[in-house]
Amino acid sequence: MNSRAVAFVLGVLAAALGVASLAVDSSALGLAAGVAGGAAGIIALTLRSGDDGSSMEERAMFEARLEDRGTALLETTAELDDARQRILQLEAEVEHAPATLTLTGADDVAALTDADSQLFSEAYFRVALDARIASARRHLRPVAIALININEGVPNSASPAPPARAAESIRQTVRDADTACRLTDGTFAIILEDTPENGAVWTVERVRRNLVSRFGNHTMWAGVACYPAHAFSTDELLDQARLALSSAKEWKQDRIEVAIAE
Repeated sequence: MNSRAVAFVLGVLAAALGVASLAVDSSALGLAAGVAGGAAGIIALTLRSGDDGSSMEERAMFEARLEDRGTALLETTAELDDARQRILQLEAEVEHAPATLTLTGADDVAALTDADSQLFSEAYFRVALDARIASARRHLRPVAIALININEGVPNSASPAPPARAAESIRQTVRDADTACRLTDGTFAIILEDTPENGAVWTVERVRRNLVSRFGNHTMWAGVACYPAHAFSTDELLDQARLALSSAKEWKQDRIEVAIAE
């Protein structure tokens, strides 16, 4: 391959890598595009100097080195693309882990669903929370959880609200990206994707308003905790939310408590 052909190939490669780096927002591809463009420019200068009388032997050696570098660049670019695809695949597997649990029978399906509310069960909540925190840690985004207890009637009422009724208000309030569950002790738990504490408090308040507007007087207590503001692990975050819920239940009226950052 002569030097003009090498310069042309590297120029086209630089343009292609530049477009690809913009499309996928990859700094590695942008760097590769710069290297390829620089190599093409060097060849062009070499050709010009060669036309002015440079030795054919030096030109041949230089062209051979550039061709080797061009081949290495193509190989590196391919490796970077393969690595990027593997990372994207791993991220997808982690983020969707709860949805890809292996179910072997009706008992397994039932284990992931709370029978009374038809929300996800505590077993699903644990797996989903682990996955959401892992994703949040990787993407540097917040995740909030809210633990909610709901009684039917006035604040002094000791009668828990019907699970299906509360679940319906929760479903109508949360986003598709959020996860609503009911724990074994009757507490409702919501995992709020990419949500700081103020957003979590507002979501819980909207659940309360939906419930009251549709079904009359209800009393709600909620505890909110957020990653990474209040904890860095699943167990710590859940403990903080439980402490906040316990503080909220000390009040006779509706109350939303936010965990205290340590």
